[in-house]
Order: sequence, then C-alpha cells, then structure tokens
Amino acid sequence: MAIDLRSDTVTRPSQAMREAIAAAPVGDDVYGDDPTVNSLEERVAAMFGKEAGVFTPTGSLANQLAIRMLVNPGEELIAETNSHIVRAELGAAAVFSGITTRTWPAIHGLLRAADALEIARPDSGPYLVSTTAIAVENTHNFGGGTVQPISEIAELRKGADALKLALHLDGARIWNAHIASGTPFAEYGKYFDTVSVCLSKGLGAPIGSVMLSTKERVSKARVWRKRYGAGMRQVGLLAAAAHYALDNNISRLAEDHRRAKQIAIAIAAIDSTLVDPATVQTNIVGLDLANLPITAAELATRCREKGLWISALGPKYARLVTHLDFDDAQCSEAIEILKVALVA
Repeated sequence: MAIDLRSDTVTRPSQAMREAIAAAPVGDDVYGDDPTVNSLEERVAAMFGKEAGVFTPTGSLANQLAIRMLVNPGEELIAETNSHIVRAELGAAAVFSGITTRTWPAIHGLLRAADALEIARPDSGPYLVSTTAIAVENTHNFGGGTVQPISEIAELRKGADALKLALHLDGARIWNAHIASGTPFAEYGKYFDTVSVCLSKGLGAPIGSVMLSTKERVSKARVWRKRYGAGMRQVGLLAAAAHYALDNNISRLAEDHRRAKQIAIAIAAIDSTLVDPATVQTNIVGLDLANLPITAAELATRCREKGLWISALGPKYARLVTHLDFDDAQCSEAIEILKVALVA
C-alpha cells in the first residue's frame, strides 16, 4: 500500500470513529434540530471562547462565511501572500462576496504584526479601496506549518483595534499550533472576531469545519451557508466523527510533529538547501528544490514510482504532510525512498 503524504486530509476514519458515526443521534440540521451538530457547534465555540458556531462541510466555506460577515462588497481583506484564503480558495472572496484582497509577503508565512498593519488602509474615502479586515492563518500551510507567535497576534489585535479593523483566524490547523506552542485555544480565540477550524485536517474526521463568532454573525452566516447550497440534513453522522476526533486525536498530533521533524533532519543531511529542520514546527515539511536539477513534479513522480505520494505545489516546491495514518515504520520507509529519489 502506498505511503500517502500529500496532505493530512487523506486519513480514513478508524473503526472506533465509524462506530461513533453509526451511533450518532441525528435530526434535520437545516431546521436546527440535529442534536449532534448542535452539541459540536456549542463545544467548539466554548473551546475558543466564542458565543456560537456553524458547522460547514469545508474549511474554505467556513473561511468564506467568516470574511463575508466582516467585509462588505467592494471592501478589502488583507492577508499574507501565500495564505490559503488568497491562494487556495479559487477567488471565492471575489466571486461570492465582491471582496478584494491585498497581501503582504512573509518568510515561511511567519506573522509580523507590523507587516500587516503597514499596508492596511481603512477609511480610504470614495476613490480608494478601504481595508476592513485582516486574516491570519495558523498554522501557515504553504509556509511549511509555521506556528504564529501569540505575541505578534496580540500586537496585531492592538493595532487593528486602533484602526477599527476586524480580524479573522483561519485556524484550519490550529490544533497543531496548540500542541506545538502550548497556547490554549481560548487564548487564540480571544484576539479574533471570527475563527474557522477544520476537523478533517490532522484530527482525522472525514469532513467538516466550524465557523465561530458572535451569535449574531453566526445566525447571519447560517443564511449564507444555505444560500451557497451547503444546508445539510442528518449531518450529525459527520458531527459525531468530529466529536470523536476532538476526544481522541488532539494530543497525538505531537507524534505527527516528531515524524515530520525526523523526515526534515534526514533530508537536510542529504542536502541542507532542501529544508531547514528548525523551521519544521508541526506536521508539514516543505522542500525547496531551487538548487536541484529536477522539478517538484519530477520528484513527486520518482517518489510515487517507489510507493510514496507527495505534493508538488510549485515548480520547485514539494510538500510532505504527516498524519495519523502514518506510523514510524512508514516514516523510515519514506525517508529511504526520498534519499533515492533526491539523488537519482
């Protein structure tokens, strides 16, 4: 069987998770009477110190609902250049909500509050686009799983308040940030007006995210969720998987982080320009192939021929993501495959 490190979304529900799904009490969520969904939304909101939450099928939708609540059509959201909202949601902010975006660059996606605040332009009058909100991604996917410093987040909140700007947290992998840094979920939550979290990245649920905010914003977001065609019925079956994931799969993320670091150290020993192990903080290993004569796609093909699946996310950028269906034996095997593929 192939070793699949394309993403931490490739996991399969465990037997115990499947049993939780089968046993879930359900109702009609569009009518608000699915008890398992309701309890999940309340649980996740409480974890992050928010008033309410709305369950969505995808993290992209959770993000889009959140920023729609913060930014009016024709106004501006700013985010880091390689953030998921900007690069991987297919222009949804513009298509769905008429929101424009502008970005600041950051090495490994690492947040510096000053970088964001420097380009913010609120209240720009009738001739220029006005900034309304700032989005932060934690951990930063395309930055290589970077954990955003809570001190910079606090500084960003302070600056945003002075400028009367809202803040959104794309917390798809906030679980990893929590394990790596020890920062409580509520500490992250208190700095942001809206938060999205994903249950299918890292935690092993088959599907599902939650958008968190005030009761008023969440109530409005439910209308937009339905309008976008994402009203769901007996979705407590999936919410039960999310409950199981929260109960069982947060603390074990440390194992994913350990294996990612092990891979990074082994690759750096082959060629130190490929990756700096010190930058591998969580479960993502990004490989910079700029000094190699092969492309990321060619490396991915070489690895796939030997039974290892990785992602080519740019001409010279490859990514590996560890997860709960990847064990120590597979880690050792993956390293041996990479050693051959990188020098062939």
